[in-house]
Amino acid sequence: MAQLTGPRKSLLLAMLTMMIIAQAPSPGHTEESSTQPSQAAIPELELIKEEETVSIASRYEQPISKAPSNVYVITDEDIRHSGAADIPTILRRVPGLEVMQTTGADFNVSMRGNNQLFANKLLVMIDGRSFYVDAQGLVSWKSIPITLPEIKRIEVLKGPASAIYGFNAFDGVINIITKSPEEMKGTTFQFGAGELGTITSAAIHAGTVGKFGYRLSVGRDQNQEWRARDSLAFRSHKFNLQSEYQLPGQSRLVFSGGLVDANRFDGPVSAVGQTATSPALGYANASYERPDFFLRAWVSSYNDTSTPFTHPLLANFLRLTDANSNSTNLKTRAYTYNIETQHTLELSFSNRLSYGVNYRLNTLSSAYSHSSQENRLGFYIQDEWKATSRLTVVAGMRYDLHTEIHGTLSPRLSLLYSPAENHTFRTSVSVAYRPPTLSETHLDIRSIIIPLGVTASASGSSNLDPEQIVSYDLGYQGWFLNHRLRTRVDLFFNHISKLIETTSPTVINGKEGDIYGGETGIEFLATEWLSGFANFSYQEINQTFVGEAVKRAAPLMKWNAGIRSEWQSGLSGEVAFHHYGAVTYPLATAFASLAPLGATAPDPRVGSYNLLNVRIAYKFWQEKAEAGYLRDAEVAISAFNALDDKHKEHPLGDTIGSRVMGWITIRY
Repeated sequence: MAQLTGPRKSLLLAMLTMMIIAQAPSPGHTEESSTQPSQAAIPELELIKEEETVSIASRYEQPISKAPSNVYVITDEDIRHSGAADIPTILRRVPGLEVMQTTGADFNVSMRGNNQLFANKLLVMIDGRSFYVDAQGLVSWKSIPITLPEIKRIEVLKGPASAIYGFNAFDGVINIITKSPEEMKGTTFQFGAGELGTITSAAIHAGTVGKFGYRLSVGRDQNQEWRARDSLAFRSHKFNLQSEYQLPGQSRLVFSGGLVDANRFDGPVSAVGQTATSPALGYANASYERPDFFLRAWVSSYNDTSTPFTHPLLANFLRLTDANSNSTNLKTRAYTYNIETQHTLELSFSNRLSYGVNYRLNTLSSAYSHSSQENRLGFYIQDEWKATSRLTVVAGMRYDLHTEIHGTLSPRLSLLYSPAENHTFRTSVSVAYRPPTLSETHLDIRSIIIPLGVTASASGSSNLDPEQIVSYDLGYQGWFLNHRLRTRVDLFFNHISKLIETTSPTVINGKEGDIYGGETGIEFLATEWLSGFANFSYQEINQTFVGEAVKRAAPLMKWNAGIRSEWQSGLSGEVAFHHYGAVTYPLATAFASLAPLGATAPDPRVGSYNLLNVRIAYKFWQEKAEAGYLRDAEVAISAFNALDDKHKEHPLGDTIGSRVMGWITIRY
């Protein structure tokens, strides 16, 4: 672990001093001061930690202990107290979730051992709408078209969920749920700025007029490269609008749309190269929703002008081009058109049936692949049967049709047993598929070995089979100490087969492997002002490729812990610690094949590293608005990697250091 530098040490001491001073009684201070936030004392018997209600596991609301899959929830308070400037940073606290930052502009997020440079097996949604770019199999985390203050909660489902979500829910699902116009009523401003040229800003206005509600947001983000601290790595502008109209019977119409215009000056890292990109993402959505039914239609677009260049360690030996030997302006356009519906029936007091259908059209036009499109049609059904007062059986399956592959059947079976109140055991088995993307089936790209003038190619294949995962999961959730402490334990075993690999001269199905491990954690509420969490995850990966065993990318162990305080004075603070174990990553064959020419591969081992993230905040104003919501204002200081533990999160990535930021948030 890195030692505390002088400025860093001074900063942390100042933050701690601020906490101590703010708690000292001040002359003339009264508890009824109109300018200070008030917080009534919480009676001892009412001091409980409430269980979350989630929708991600079954696509309808249910207590987290009744969900047929392993679900973790991040609340809006978790996001605020973390001091995170982006969503992947706050996701680091989830056990079993791996977050890899390779540059100042690029993250990869994966689950339970599938940690890799190109993370393409995790479905990400916003309010139930897929943000996963199907045609390329990617998630552009820096281009999500919503601002952090708009997020109500983030639900993370660990394990395959193709039984209700289809192909992309291979490893799991993340659903980012935004606040309603009623919940965000008023105007909110947030501005954060700090080291490495980091700027994040948001302005949101929301309101209601009778049965009509609206939420409008704009935002801007930027930061510099990690390795060149005076050079931009990323800059984006985002716009989002949501409107809804309340109908009788808890029904509503929702219309939303958004756009992100971004520049990645130091963009995604691949096993061979990097890309400077200028992606623009947009979407439009219309839906009819009620508790037992939804009908949703949406369209999304991904437009990108890319310039690929080989990794600096290969720059003297290798050059990447399209099929026409063009190395610039590799323009990509991808569109997704989707319509889906689901209906839930309460057949009896002990039986709930849900069923749905969705159709999706994906198109791709790119300089490095042939223009193409695919059609997807899926049907699914799930039955939740309360067999006894203690035993619940959840069974579901989905049948998907796909233009490029044969039909697939994705079943899921879960048993939930509650031997006593506040204690639940869950076991489940599920099957999921990920078909080849249009980029994998229609790839057409060239590489030129510069010293020899030899050209090699990589092309897609129409003979690819879908990747398959069979997953077994066993979990427990229990509440203790009058619902102030929750503990969770989960064990899993995944068998993955027919993994898709891009090689020269073509894309192939070549890998299979077993991944097994477990996660455990606690969350507690000690007093009305002190809470915290701690969790641990462990995983082993055994994978074969062309008959040879290899160790693949994932930390063997990962620790997370955090503690949070909120006082009546308006002061709050959080300290979060993350430990990632060492990993050895198999690198691209390009380094080995070019070794005779002098190419030197980097050290494939990434050492263990520690992240200490700290946030101190002071809410200096709070009052009740005439419309009923609370107006407030808060200033904060946050430190990411406060101990300045310089590290890489992938051998081909940049060295990541610390970042200190100042924040102000106003809602009125």
